[in-house]
Amino acid sequence: MRRTDRLFDIIRILRDGKLHRAQDIADRLQVSVRTIYRDMDTLAASGIPVEGERGVGYMVREQITLPPLNLTTAELEALNLGMAIVAEAEDPELKAAAQTLADKIDAVLPIRTVAETEAWKFAVYPFADAARGLAHMPPIRAAIKARQKLRLRYRRIDGVPTERTVRPLHMEYWGRSWTLTAWCELREAFRIFRIDLIETVTPMPELFRDEPGKTLADYVP
Repeated sequence: MRRTDRLFDIIRILRDGKLHRAQDIADRLQVSVRTIYRDMDTLAASGIPVEGERGVGYMVREQITLPPLNLTTAELEALNLGMAIVAEAEDPELKAAAQTLADKIDAVLPIRTVAETEAWKFAVYPFADAARGLAHMPPIRAAIKARQKLRLRYRRIDGVPTERTVRPLHMEYWGRSWTLTAWCELREAFRIFRIDLIETVTPMPELFRDEPGKTLADYVP
């Protein structure tokens, strides 16, 4: 597992607000406790509001937000796309400016950008990963609004390709990376998809209605 993928999983574990021992996290992710200690240091340095200490445990607390930077989902998409494009430019000065701008935004960006669920700021993904998934966001957002099923061709973090028919429910921002929360009809369960790992998005002719156990309100991280 890549380190960035492991950091993503750690945030998913911590986001329930409970205290988690480093040993329990290490066992779950099949790594050493020393690796978890280093990962926690990285998350804290990236601006993740991690609290705790070695031998006791770790948890995530809510971060102070600044109202002037309460951006909409569309504004965050535009901001990330712009930084991703500039960061891939040949001009070293522009690349450096994109990075320092991102660091400044990460320092003050609210963690709660979508009303229905909480999303912790996550600022360790490279720009190229973010840019790779941005093209899929318009059809996903449209399907969420229209309550339209999607067919996803997805490449898992282990490189294995898969195709899923899903009910798209919600997108979350993790700081230069986005995820899609959906009901997967193949697994008959909620699944989280990294948008930068989606290869194709195909809107299906079928719409869906709320069914008990399959709505966003039923989802428990």
